[in-house]
Amino acid sequence: MNREKIYGHIHSTESFGSVDGPGVRFIVFMQGCKMRCQFCHNPDTWKMTGGTVFSSEQLLAQAERFRPYWGKDGGITISGGEPLLQIDFLLDFTRKAKERGINIVLDTCGQPFTYAQPFFHKFTELMKYVDLILLDIKHIDDDAHKVLTGHSNSAVLQMARHLSDIGKPVWIRHVLVPQRTDYDEFLIRLDSFIETLSNVEKVEVLPYHAMGCFKWETLGVTYPLTGINPPAKERIENANRLLHTHGNRETDKKIASL
Repeated sequence: MNREKIYGHIHSTESFGSVDGPGVRFIVFMQGCKMRCQFCHNPDTWKMTGGTVFSSEQLLAQAERFRPYWGKDGGITISGGEPLLQIDFLLDFTRKAKERGINIVLDTCGQPFTYAQPFFHKFTELMKYVDLILLDIKHIDDDAHKVLTGHSNSAVLQMARHLSDIGKPVWIRHVLVPQRTDYDEFLIRLDSFIETLSNVEKVEVLPYHAMGCFKWETLGVTYPLTGINPPAKERIENANRLLHTHGNRETDKKIASL
């Protein structure tokens, strides 16, 4: 039975990514995002219909040109925008990539997650082909999350719990933004939430930067964090300490239990 060809809207790609998952990776930035994060450095990914249209075969052909550089740990990372908004394309692309033995990492904020059908059935199928999730938790406080992103964090935390339940490996990522997320109270609450999850291999603090400000201006949108500087070195170190980012969290838990 022939499958109908599925196409994805791709914002851009990066050939030699080194910070979005293990090893050297081909990064796919997908088009479309419903969140409006105040620190977003790619607001040009918000529209669902922008970018370049690719079939899975076309995108894989482009990625595999760089496969000799991936080594044993590298592969493809699918980022955005928010890739889960194009879940039908994700399913097709990751299934075909996995058939070729390619390691797949999915970078998501989790906002589209729901147990409602048909999304949950598709998400369950998708997890068969994804090796690692990079889960961006923007803010642990729901009210502050709404201010920061325009959305509740309920779906994000629900997805985090589900990934823990099914044992899918996760790296948690958290952007440290002065006057928004950089408060000890919130960092401690986030760490407490992470401690309830059994599948978190790593936590990363990503210091806020304003390098995407010009894109907001180009789009004619007011940049909401004007005047807020990147966090000081001491605050970055503080966040790393409170979120226990150094070392392997599973190893830390075992040592603590001795």
